[in-house]
Amino acid sequence: MELHRHDSTSGRPFAHSLDTGTTTIGLVCRDGVVLATERRATMGHFIANKTTVKLFRIDKNIGATLAGSLGDAQAVIRYMQAEVALYRLRRGGPVRVESAATLTANILNANRYTPYFAWLIVGGTDASGGHVFSLDAGGGCVEDRFVSVGSGSPFVYGVFEDAWKGIPTISDGIDLCLRGLTTAMKRDSASGDGYAIAAISADGYREIEPEEIGKRLSRLKVT
Repeated sequence: MELHRHDSTSGRPFAHSLDTGTTTIGLVCRDGVVLATERRATMGHFIANKTTVKLFRIDKNIGATLAGSLGDAQAVIRYMQAEVALYRLRRGGPVRVESAATLTANILNANRYTPYFAWLIVGGTDASGGHVFSLDAGGGCVEDRFVSVGSGSPFVYGVFEDAWKGIPTISDGIDLCLRGLTTAMKRDSASGDGYAIAAISADGYREIEPEEIGKRLSRLKVT
C-alpha cells in the first residue's frame, strides 16, 4: 500500500499491480469467502504506517481489500459503500457480489485516462454462493477461486498452489491465508506489521479477532 501516487524515482505512475507494496488475498470457501491483508503502508523504502486499514466491509454480504495509492483506493471504497447502501435502500435487499464488482469496475474504467491507482479484491456471498473478483485500475474484472494482489502476491500464490487440496472450509481458508500472508511478510519488505482477516458467510461479515489469529498462528507453528 503506497501513500503516494507516483514512483519516487521517476515521477511516473506505476504500471502494474505487482508494483503496489502490499499483500491482499481473496479466497472462495465451501461455506463462504475469506478476505485477508497485512497492515503495512510504505512511501518508497520508508515504512510510513504499521496499522493501515486495507480490509473493508461493504455490506453484510460483501467486503473488499485494497492495494495501490491509499487515497485513490479509499475513494473507490467510499463509492462502493455508498452505491451498495443505495441499492439496499431502493431494492430492500443486498446486491449480488458480481453486480457490486461490475459497478466498481465501471467506476474504475470511467477514469481510465486519469486512473485511480487502485487494485481491489471484491468478495462475498449471495444466493449463488461465494465469489471473489480481482479488479485492476483500468476496470478489468476477473472472477477466480482465489486471488492475491500486490508485491507479496507471488509468495501467496506459491503457498496456495502447493497447499491447495480442493475448496476449503472457512476455518481452513483462514489458516491458508495466514500461511500465505506470513510467507509474503517474510520475503516482501512492503508487507508486514500484522494481519487483518474477514470471513463472509450466510451469517454475515465477521472480522477475525487478534486473539483468534494468535491462537491459529500458534497452532500452525507459524512465526
